[in-house]
Formats: sequence, structure tokens, C-alpha cells
Amino acid sequence: MSANELRQPKRASAALFKKLGMDLVPDNEKVAAAIGHIDDFRLKVRSFVMAMETCVKCGACAEACHTYLGTRDPNNIPAGRVDLIRKVYKRYFTVQGQLFPGLVGAQDLDLETIEKWYSYFYQCSECRRCAHVCPFGIDTAEVTFIARQILYWLGIAPQLHTATADAILRTGNHMGLTKAGIIDTLEFLSEEIEEEYDGLKVDFPVDKPDSDILYVPSSADFMLNPRTLFGAGQFFKYVGANWTISSEITEAGNFGYLSDQTRIQREMVTRLLAEAKKYGCKKIVWGECGHGWRAAKMYVPTLADLVAVKQIPITHIHDEVEAYIKAGLLELDPKRNDSKITLHDPCNYARACGHADNMRTIMNAVVPKGAFVEMTPNREANFCCGGGSGILFDDPGMYQFRIEASNKKAEQVRETGAEILCAPCSICKAQLYPMVKEHKLPVEVFGLIDLVGHALVFRE
Repeated sequence: MSANELRQPKRASAALFKKLGMDLVPDNEKVAAAIGHIDDFRLKVRSFVMAMETCVKCGACAEACHTYLGTRDPNNIPAGRVDLIRKVYKRYFTVQGQLFPGLVGAQDLDLETIEKWYSYFYQCSECRRCAHVCPFGIDTAEVTFIARQILYWLGIAPQLHTATADAILRTGNHMGLTKAGIIDTLEFLSEEIEEEYDGLKVDFPVDKPDSDILYVPSSADFMLNPRTLFGAGQFFKYVGANWTISSEITEAGNFGYLSDQTRIQREMVTRLLAEAKKYGCKKIVWGECGHGWRAAKMYVPTLADLVAVKQIPITHIHDEVEAYIKAGLLELDPKRNDSKITLHDPCNYARACGHADNMRTIMNAVVPKGAFVEMTPNREANFCCGGGSGILFDDPGMYQFRIEASNKKAEQVRETGAEILCAPCSICKAQLYPMVKEHKLPVEVFGLIDLVGHALVFRE
């Protein structure tokens, strides 16, 4: 079995697709259906056409891609990955490709190529570092979005992404948490804070009417990253916020954004705004999730009623904390985080949302002077954790791929000599926990809001 055959995510079953109201396209119809979808995107998405027709194979993206650096597979060079679709595009939608396919690298589409799409477009983490270095600004992530969407319409998608879509449509979160489970977990967290922070009482209101703020956490914070919920609850208590969590949308992430933008992502946007209106909220505050924040910041206005979006602005908890810090309204004791700490810039924050300065304002306020050590490179040039876009697969071949894809990040972290790796994104945390273990890095992983909560000084 080849290395690439091992790097095939477990596929969602026909039964799971049916639960989502989808039917698998029969094998003998997949090629024609895929060509039809490419044609639709060709007519509607200019960035897709640019990616198909502009690349000159200069190679600038190769050494910029953590996936290629980890696997050294030519199809993981961003230009090589896009070529899996570009060759088909040329064959069916350019004169040269129709007349002289062999001369221009055009290729007929077949089922084997579609299988390659499934493998390689789920090895791309949509980090957009290739776009950052491309002299023409070609964004491979845009092609990955399109390829994954086409595959989804064909009935080809990973079990992880499709099961997550099912869970979020049923429960409003990726983890399938019920309202009773959410409330029980938050009550337990309140008790933990009270015990750890000398009797500090922090309530986590759920479905509270007449709230000013709807806080949208990552559902992973209920199970994997509870200290991030600690920090959010402590911050809202400190500033006296009138806030709530909705049991119908306890999810900052949106796996529809990573597989099916036409239905699943739109459904979550509709539910988000409905819940904010239900509880009378004047603002929606997003929790620590990189792709979730990009989906909210960049795509909610195009997927929802613009009037509703303007009535209920959406902001990030990092922006909220930064504003209070700049106004001098938070008493913080940086010595409580007295360790050598480095910051991982999540791709969707730094490269997609201009979300780098605010994280550093917070870091410099909650960490002692000289204790914060930057990675090299950082900010917009930082490398992906290796698990972006939800490629958090645990089946053996794909797990090994995740570790290979994290080689560059592990190298960056090791060079800082840090004791704590701050990762302000739930998918990054889920990837970095095993990265730390497999690369034997002497660091602990925390979120940025974790550090904020720990540094806050409460007075009687």
C-alpha cells in the first residue's frame, strides 16, 4: 500500500449521508456530475478561474507549505495539488486543452482522479500560507473549498466531517452535547473555579433571557479545553457582563465551512442569529476558534440577512479583552503566568482576519516582561499547526500524516525554548496536544483566554 493510500481519511457511509438528506452519486455518474460542478464554479467564482489560469509553476509555494515539508509528496506542493483540478479544467474548458491536451497538461477526468482529490484536498489544511507567498496571489485554500464541496455533493467526505455536520445540525455543537450535559458541565466548571481560585464564584448562564451578550464557545472547551471556559467566565464576571450561552449554538466552529458551505454552514448562521434575537442580545462574542472566527467574520454577512447582522454585531473575545486592557479597566498580575511562553498564530486569525496585534496586546499584559518569546516566523508568516480545516483524523495513516504535517511547527516551538505554548484556537489545541507528545516537546498547551483568566485580580 502506498503512502498516499494510507493517507485516506475514513469515508462517511451512505447511511450517514442519508441522515443529512443527501444521496450518493453512483460511480458511473460521478465524472459527469463533477465536470458539471466545475463548470458552475467556473462561471460563478472568479478566484477559482484565476487559480486555474494564472499559475506559472514558479515553486514559491513549495517550501512555504508545512504539508509538503512534512511529506515531501509533490502532490502536496500547493501548485501540484491544484493541478489535480487544473488539468481537468484545461481539458474541458479551454480550447488548447480540447484540441491539444497532451501539449498543455490537460487530462480527462476519471474515478481515479476523483479519489486523488479526496486524498489530497483533505491533506490541505487551508492555512493560506501559499497565498501569502504567491507572486500572483493564488489562494489554494479557495480551490480546496471548491474541491471539498464538489466531493461532498458526490457523496464523498470523511466520516469525521460528516458526523460532525450531523451532530451540529442535531445539537448545535460538534461534540453532540445535550442541553442537560452542557448545564451539568458548566456547573462543574463553576465548582472547579471556586475551589481553585479561593472561593471565586463564576456562573455560566445558559439560555438566559434579556442578556446583552451571546457568548459562542467552542464545544471542545466543554471537554478538552475547560480552562478556556474558565477564562471566558472569569472575564465576563470581572467586567460585570450580562451574558449567556445558548444551548442551541454552543459551537464557535462551523464544519460546514470546511465541507459543505451551501447548507450546513448557512444553517448554523441562521440558528446563531435566531438565538441572539431570542435572548435579546445586543452583541455576539466569539470564542477561541480560528476557522470559526473566519467563517463568522467573513461569511455571516453573505449568508444571512444583512439587516440582522448590522443589528447584532459580532466580535471576538480577544477584541473585547484587548479593548478593556487598552482602557486600563482590567487589573492583571502577569506573575501568575511566570513561565517562558510562546504564541502560535492560528492561520485563520493571522492570515485571514488581521487578528495578530490584539493577541500580542493581551500576551504582553498577562505575561511578565521578557517571558513572551516569539516564534520565527510569526504573525502572517507563521506556519500552520498541521491540523487546520478539521483534518484531525485518528485512523493510523492519517494520524501519522498529522504528525508529519506538524514537523515545522514542532521545530518552531522547540527553537523558542518555551515552557508553555499558547494556542488560541480549539482545532489548533486538538492538533498540538498530540504534536507535543509525539515530538517530545517540553511544553504545556494553553489558550490565550486561559492566561487572561489566570492573571485577573479580583478584589472584594
